[in-house]
Amino acid sequence: MSFRSGLIIAAAIAAFSSQALGQDLKTAGLPADMSQAKAPVLQTTLSPMGWVDFCQRYAGECDHEIRTPTHIKLSRKSWRDLAAVNAHFNRSVAPVTDMEHWKTEERWDYPNDGKGDCEDYVLAKRRMLIDMGYPRQALLVTVVRDNLGEGHAVLMVTTDRGDLVLDNRRQDILSWTRTGYAYIKRQSAVSQNVWVSLGAPQAPVATASR
Repeated sequence: MSFRSGLIIAAAIAAFSSQALGQDLKTAGLPADMSQAKAPVLQTTLSPMGWVDFCQRYAGECDHEIRTPTHIKLSRKSWRDLAAVNAHFNRSVAPVTDMEHWKTEERWDYPNDGKGDCEDYVLAKRRMLIDMGYPRQALLVTVVRDNLGEGHAVLMVTTDRGDLVLDNRRQDILSWTRTGYAYIKRQSAVSQNVWVSLGAPQAPVATASR
């Protein structure tokens, strides 16, 4: 972990320990049936143009190395880290559209100026968790449709207890089956530049908050 990342996470844990970090793991809604705990991968599909453009501008962060799929073991520490990172960026980044921010319809970038849209939150959370030592093949950028049918992006974290979702629209971390989203595609666990389509949750879902 870099010194800067360590300071940010330490501050986030101190600031949000009574809120996001106080979420009981049980409230994540992890399915008892492990067959539903993992989002079903269907087939390879096209990468989002926003990701392709991002990789052209940040070539060093989009290597084509093939990696062995893995997951994060959920423990008190890893849960705390996920909650702290999610809470930190949800609180510190102001939501703006790409048109307001960059004068273009679609641009994925890091919210280094404190502003960004859903993809920018995801990229920042992913980078921070990788910097903390978590494997990138367990931190997957995911494209969904919300309950209004609009496109949205979240960070799907694969764990030994199932797939969890970090979302800029809510502080709580939920199982992928509990968000109310329709899942479209995500990065492959094998290669960050390969994208795969996803199947639907098999269990009833709650309506996502905006």
